[in-house]
Amino acid sequence: MATELGSFEKNRTRMRYGEFRRQGLFIGSGVVEAGCKTVVGQRAKQSGMCWTEAGLLAVLHTRCALLGGQFDAIWDSWNRPAQRSQASAA
Repeated sequence: MATELGSFEKNRTRMRYGEFRRQGLFIGSGVVEAGCKTVVGQRAKQSGMCWTEAGLLAVLHTRCALLGGQFDAIWDSWNRPAQRSQASAA
C-alpha cells in the first residue's frame, strides 16, 4: 500500500483528471486499446497470417498513414528524392 501511495504522491501533478475531462480529453486507455485493435488486430491477426517483423512493421506503418489521412503526404515525401534522381539522370 505504501508503494501505491508513494506513486500517487509522486505523480500528483500529472493526475489532473477533472481538468483533462473539461478539455474533452480521454483519461482512460480504452480509446488507445480500440485503436490498436483496429490498426493491428484487423490486419495482422487474420486467419492464416504469418509475418516477419519487418514485413508487419511496413504494413502497419502504411495502415496507420492510410487511417490517419497522411498517406498521400508521406508517399510524396518518399518519392521526391527518387524523382530528383531520375530528373538529374535524364
